[in-house]
Amino acid sequence: MSDATTHLLLPHILAAQAQKHVTHNEALRILDGLVQLSVIDRDLAAPPASPADGDRYIVGSGATGDWASWDLNVALWTDGAWLRLPPRTGWRAWVEDEGLLLVYDGSGWVGTTPAALQNLALLGLGTTADASNPFSAKLNAALWTAKTLAEGGTGDLFYTMNKEAAGDDLGLTLQTGFVTKALVGLFGSDSFRLAVSADGSTFFDGLSVDNANGIVDQPRLPRFKAYTNYDNYVGVGTWTKIGLNNTDYNDQGAFDAANNHFVAPSDGTYLFGATLLYKINASATARMRGRLVLNGTTEIRGSLGEISATHVSLATAIWLQTMVPLTAGDTVELQGYFRVADGYFAADHTSFWGAKIG
Repeated sequence: MSDATTHLLLPHILAAQAQKHVTHNEALRILDGLVQLSVIDRDLAAPPASPADGDRYIVGSGATGDWASWDLNVALWTDGAWLRLPPRTGWRAWVEDEGLLLVYDGSGWVGTTPAALQNLALLGLGTTADASNPFSAKLNAALWTAKTLAEGGTGDLFYTMNKEAAGDDLGLTLQTGFVTKALVGLFGSDSFRLAVSADGSTFFDGLSVDNANGIVDQPRLPRFKAYTNYDNYVGVGTWTKIGLNNTDYNDQGAFDAANNHFVAPSDGTYLFGATLLYKINASATARMRGRLVLNGTTEIRGSLGEISATHVSLATAIWLQTMVPLTAGDTVELQGYFRVADGYFAADHTSFWGAKIG
């Protein structure tokens, strides 16, 4: 019969052996050191100076001193001496300073995390996954990086998301306090869409791109074209607001037809233009001016225009265009002015338009 057990090399008590307790206690020490194996460290090549009884280490490479030639072995400090425990394939050890579980594969200690995970039903990282969110992660940062050419990769990185049919939804849901504030992706079609919400239930499309032709639209962009449906009389020498009481279009209701002016719905840069056409029932020299006015008092720089001509024989019209930064709530109106003779700004042909451009 062998003097020791096969796997843990525990010494046998032999027949007619004297002081059997010595052999028995040695076997108990080995069992105590190996069962539920947990080591303090796995990188030290020299024994620590003041070990406590029961301390265990996986000896690092290039071992010296009492650990010389013990590389990768388990060293147990017991009864004032180091005991060498050679590992066997399949031994597991918890490394306390790293919080890492290792297994001995016959030639070295390796991590227990598998190289491949396939067909998992649930995976929770820092949180609990459930049927609605089979993959869940709770963390403060995440990184995806391309596998380099030197590593056998291409240097590229693609993140692919796929839906079954065009009418399905595919995208990113961006939330605050688990209330959806923005959607980015393909929702209900294959056209790209960016939508925002204040309450998580009513959404506004800020941007859409038609996947059939690449045309970009901003459905909520403030834009309008207003006109007058009656001849506006203006006397001589007085700047007068033009009564633009109708609109061809008025996205977001930014043009206030009741007060004949545009109201900026948000801060930004706006582009405006206008056409003023002179009208009188007799031949006269027309001297006509037009301008755009901010908040009813301030002439917008670059918006002033004037033209002089003999009406009837010549078309008398002014075209204005300018760009201006506005703050939400600012108003812009179109004003007209006559010199020499009074007259009318013609119905249908006198108009004012604008749009937010930045």
